[in-house]
Amino acid sequence: MPDEPTPPPGEQPLIPERLLDVPSQRLYYLSLGLLLQAIKVFDVLQNIFASDTTTFYGRKWLIIDFAYIATLSRLRIPRLKYSRAVVLLQILSIWFLDGMLFGGISLNLGLMGSSEISSVPSGIPNRPNLPSTPEPFRLSDIFAPLTFGLFSFDTNSKDARLLGQHTVRMSPISTAHFNPQSHTFCLPPVSPVHVLVPILVNNTTPTNVRYSFTPLGSGRVEYVELGTKELKAIEQARVEGLQVVRNKDAGRDEYDDEDDEETDAGTRLQKTQSLVHLRFSKPGTIRLDRVLDSSNVAARLVHPVEVTVVPCPTAQYTDDAVQDVHCAGETSGVDLTIDIRGVPPLSLQWSKDVNGRKEYFLVEGIEDSGHSHTAQDVARARIPQKLKVPLSLSLDALGEHTYNLESVIDGMGNVVHLNEGHRDAKITRSISVLRRPSVSFKACGPGNPTSLLIGSEVSVALTVSNADPMDGPWDIDVRFEPASGNGKRMKPWDKTLQAQENKGDVLLKAGVPGEYVVTGIRGKYCDGDVLAPETCKVVEKAMPTAEIEWKRIHECSGDTGVSASLVMHGTPPFQVYYRSQRDAEPPRDLVKTFTSSRGELTLQPELSGHYYYTFVQLSDAHYKKVALDGPSIDQIVHPLAAADFVGGRGRRVVSSCEGVTVGIEVDLRGTPPWNLELQVVGPRSTNALEITDIKTSPTRILVPIPSVIDKEGGTFDVELVSVVDSYGCRRPISVPGVSVNVRRMKPTVKFYGKHGQREIIVLEDDGADLPLRLTGDGPWKIKYRHKGNPDQVFTAVLKSPNDYIHVTQKGVYEIIGVTDSQCPGSVIESESTYTVDWVPRPSARLDPATVCTVEPYNRSHILPPICKGQDAHVDLELTGRPPFQIMYNIARNDETGGTVVLDQPTFSSIQPHTRFQLHTSIVGRKYYEVKQIGDSAYPLAKHKNAVIPRSERLLFEQEVMARPSAKFKNDNRILFCLNDALTSREAISNDGGVIQLDGTPPFQLALSIRNLAASQVHKETVEVYDKTWILDLPSYRFTSIGPHQITVESVQDSSHCEQKELHPLRRSIWVDVAESAAITPVDKRVEFCVGDVAQFQLEGTPPWSIGYRINGKTYIQEAKESPFSLMHQQAGEFTVTSVSQQQKLCKATITDLQFSVHPLPAAQVGHGKRIFQDIHEGDQAEIVFTLIGEPPFTFTYQRAEPIPKKGGKPGKVLETHTVSGVTTHEYSIFSALEGTWTVTSISDRYCRYPTQSDGVVEKTRH
Repeated sequence: MPDEPTPPPGEQPLIPERLLDVPSQRLYYLSLGLLLQAIKVFDVLQNIFASDTTTFYGRKWLIIDFAYIATLSRLRIPRLKYSRAVVLLQILSIWFLDGMLFGGISLNLGLMGSSEISSVPSGIPNRPNLPSTPEPFRLSDIFAPLTFGLFSFDTNSKDARLLGQHTVRMSPISTAHFNPQSHTFCLPPVSPVHVLVPILVNNTTPTNVRYSFTPLGSGRVEYVELGTKELKAIEQARVEGLQVVRNKDAGRDEYDDEDDEETDAGTRLQKTQSLVHLRFSKPGTIRLDRVLDSSNVAARLVHPVEVTVVPCPTAQYTDDAVQDVHCAGETSGVDLTIDIRGVPPLSLQWSKDVNGRKEYFLVEGIEDSGHSHTAQDVARARIPQKLKVPLSLSLDALGEHTYNLESVIDGMGNVVHLNEGHRDAKITRSISVLRRPSVSFKACGPGNPTSLLIGSEVSVALTVSNADPMDGPWDIDVRFEPASGNGKRMKPWDKTLQAQENKGDVLLKAGVPGEYVVTGIRGKYCDGDVLAPETCKVVEKAMPTAEIEWKRIHECSGDTGVSASLVMHGTPPFQVYYRSQRDAEPPRDLVKTFTSSRGELTLQPELSGHYYYTFVQLSDAHYKKVALDGPSIDQIVHPLAAADFVGGRGRRVVSSCEGVTVGIEVDLRGTPPWNLELQVVGPRSTNALEITDIKTSPTRILVPIPSVIDKEGGTFDVELVSVVDSYGCRRPISVPGVSVNVRRMKPTVKFYGKHGQREIIVLEDDGADLPLRLTGDGPWKIKYRHKGNPDQVFTAVLKSPNDYIHVTQKGVYEIIGVTDSQCPGSVIESESTYTVDWVPRPSARLDPATVCTVEPYNRSHILPPICKGQDAHVDLELTGRPPFQIMYNIARNDETGGTVVLDQPTFSSIQPHTRFQLHTSIVGRKYYEVKQIGDSAYPLAKHKNAVIPRSERLLFEQEVMARPSAKFKNDNRILFCLNDALTSREAISNDGGVIQLDGTPPFQLALSIRNLAASQVHKETVEVYDKTWILDLPSYRFTSIGPHQITVESVQDSSHCEQKELHPLRRSIWVDVAESAAITPVDKRVEFCVGDVAQFQLEGTPPWSIGYRINGKTYIQEAKESPFSLMHQQAGEFTVTSVSQQQKLCKATITDLQFSVHPLPAAQVGHGKRIFQDIHEGDQAEIVFTLIGEPPFTFTYQRAEPIPKKGGKPGKVLETHTVSGVTTHEYSIFSALEGTWTVTSISDRYCRYPTQSDGVVEKTRH
């Protein structure tokens, strides 16, 4: 990390950061640890299914984990560097985990102390229900299993006392076969390098190999002798080399075939066969002389015993310069030369690859012309030669030609593959045959010239085709011939253009008309061809022109516009730009498009005035906005008169609510002043109306309402007939007319109420619908307000004359205005208001006669305290409509100083004066809060969210005091000895004499003590200031043995509440008074062996605690019955020191009970190891027995069928012998037979192993 602090110079990582940065070191090392733990999981699974490999896996991971943690501490990687104590703790922790995973650690909770069931050594009868002395504790007992055999200790495991076995096997005749597969061997030219020649051995393990070596071309002979160390080093190097080769991602190289064949041969070996290898780094002839095993017995050699190693053949191209690029069509070929070295005659395989198509060729019999072909000369010489071989090639195809040297074979049969997926200039030659490029004009040629605009340039494209990218860039030669009629007098010229690869077409900028000709093309290596079209003619385009003719348009009032006829020259479509100006107004630029060469343009303005028209510019397909020097025209325009109703394009409807006329807007066009003629069409008559001298437009015309309609109301139409302008030109008008709707009745509104009562009472959460009465044509729009807030005005749109408005607040509502679909109306003042009121909600309060104290802080009513379980209530006064439902909260104080809600019940009442029951079943301060009240108008089921505000709720509280009580904590019996005082002591430390009290201290506690044996009762009263009291009556002493009963008679506390009923089972407790305990042995034996059982008779009351000492260390054993048996698992002096009864009380000291415990004898074969000895016919093997114990000894051994070295089930027993009276600790026998010798039993002066099944010790007397 960039911000990681730099450690001090003395604490730098072992690997410098310039080689590997710190984060990468952490990543790699932690990844290695994760990989090791994954492998460990795999080994754990294997260990589960193959339990005989536990020791191997345990040793393996102890070493690997120690090496990993120790190496980490030496690397000093930041953030992974720990102190020595932490490193030691890590090692111990991972070793403990290894022991748990691989069975090296087993938990035995009874190992270090007394136990009724203990582990029993093998060979001792197992008595699972019998108590035993603890096994001797040694550090080796803990660390030996953890080491998985790295350190061996004498333990009571299965084979701890009968260890070892000696296996004798007869060795068969052994053979050695030099180069069994008759392979050929050669040494590559690279250095350092070597070859391995195998020796196949049968029925032997070589420890010494001797051979002779004769270098090629020399008569000097060298003798070499290899021992076990050298052979193992060669084999280890071979295995590591094979592993490296297998891990490579690339394919096998030419030297892998030999290793693979040897590996395949190794997998086909028989059980008695194995391979060893000899390593050679110089060419020569090797002859195997002898092979010896560990007993210096020579193996029989299988012929042939000679192998020749020669230098590997090689082949490569010479360093002669060869042109690697050629052009298509060349007739000359290419000659290559190859250098070949090896033992003749040689064979060469080569390949030709042309554009992915590969062919193989083989040349055989390559040797010097003077080389001898006799078999004797070839065998004698075997000297490598260096030869030159010519290779002639023909280039008859385009593309990449690749010539590879594939493999070479020498006269000894050695094959070397030269090309293994990598390109090397010494074995590969590549020649490129390129296509010839070609060039031509694109989109231009004879009959298809390129257009050139005046004053600009045009791009002419040239296309290069059939060009090889390797040949680029290309040079293109172009010649220009100017056009004959060009007045610019341009001169011909020649130019060279360059084309780049992947750049597209080559563009030639042409600014002058004429003929452009491509004369040639050439690339980096090859000359090209010119394809048709090779010429391109550039023609200049003329600018567009127009011929324009004006015509005036004349009608009744004079000139009304102009028209223009246009004839345009150029390439359509055309855009004509012209300018129009009226009087002194700013000119306007306009444009019109024509798709053909002829066109008409008509201009008739709607407004009169002096107009000036002129043409400005002309555009065609090639030229844009070319200046146009066209004719202009000016004229005074008088447009024709016209008229229409404002807002026309359809028949309009106008309403009239009052007056004798109605105003209508008319829009006039033309030259003012105007005279307008109208028609008023009534139900039964039509009247003409003429308005003169109208000077402005638009204008408002007052049309009189027909008298019949004016009185009663109705509908009439107004139509436009004609219009006359200032020039006297009359024009008829045909436009939709206007329909006038005349109303003489205005709309009205009022609130409706029966018998004049305009008020309503509703529930608080329900809205009210206020009825209305309306006149006029709907829909109506009314405005109303709440008198409590007169500034806020509400609007409602109504569709029915008997509609209503919906309100949600109580108070007085007033209507202030009304409008129907046509006219505004009036409000009937006497009926313009409506009153809304709410039904009152129910409420509750305490009866004034209730005795309580009011807390001003929270308005809580504090009731007098009461004892637990005593009946109590308060009276409530309710207002509302019965029946009532009251929901309230019950709470008490919690441990944090707040309150916790216990319940939220609801009770009902039919009367306004009701009784509220208080809860006294739980001790503590109770709080009552009335949260909701419902009645018939506001039932709780429909008004769940109508909660009384917290500031208005009824609160009251009461303290509930606990009743005093007393009980013993448990009913365990208490043990006292005779003449003890009833005081706090160890005997009642098990909570048997503890009394628990409930209530308010101090307490008055009355007790009685009843002696069942003497029929006496002692009573005493004590004062207790705490809620827990341990029996402590020093004035009372136990004067007789037997059971006593202590009973709680009564209890009182400071609250003066009546005591709670005492617990029937915890009200009293029993006390046992006993005498001292005693112990005596059943038999008078003083000599015991490990595994023997001693029996004792116990006196007193169970359970007993027996104290004893072994070799100076003290132990305690519990006994529940008499007689008591104890099995010995530890050798030494055993002494009983004490015995006590009933929870270790009334202890008695023992001084005269002791005896000796002797260890079990042991025997070993081959000093406790597994010995495998191979002998030949006529030899004898010595089997050594080691005897451990007190002489004289008697032991039994047996010979069974041999077992394999890798382990397995024991074979069939062939013979068994017993030897007696052995006074030494070592005993030997000699045998020439095959088999495995083991010891099955051993006896010494005192003991036997394995012990007899009935547990009686067998003693041997001599």
